[in-house]
Amino acid sequence: MDDQAVLRRASEQGRILVTHDKRTMPGHLADFLAEGHSSPGVIIVIPQDAPVRDVAETLLLIWADAKPEDWANRVEIIPW
Repeated sequence: MDDQAVLRRASEQGRILVTHDKRTMPGHLADFLAEGHSSPGVIIVIPQDAPVRDVAETLLLIWADAKPEDWANRVEIIPW
């Protein structure tokens, strides 16, 4: 599935997209938004070998603390 399709599906389902793709996803999101779509947001986790437990705990904290509008139409990079 290409990045535009992934963004479209996440948008349709109201889900924030979590990815490792720091190279192309920001540009694809910009194109997606420029086409008039909206996105619940994109979180980029780097590096790709970040400890799964740490990533999961951080995502859980984000989920518990944030409001959906805090992430809408944004790309946020979470480094480890």
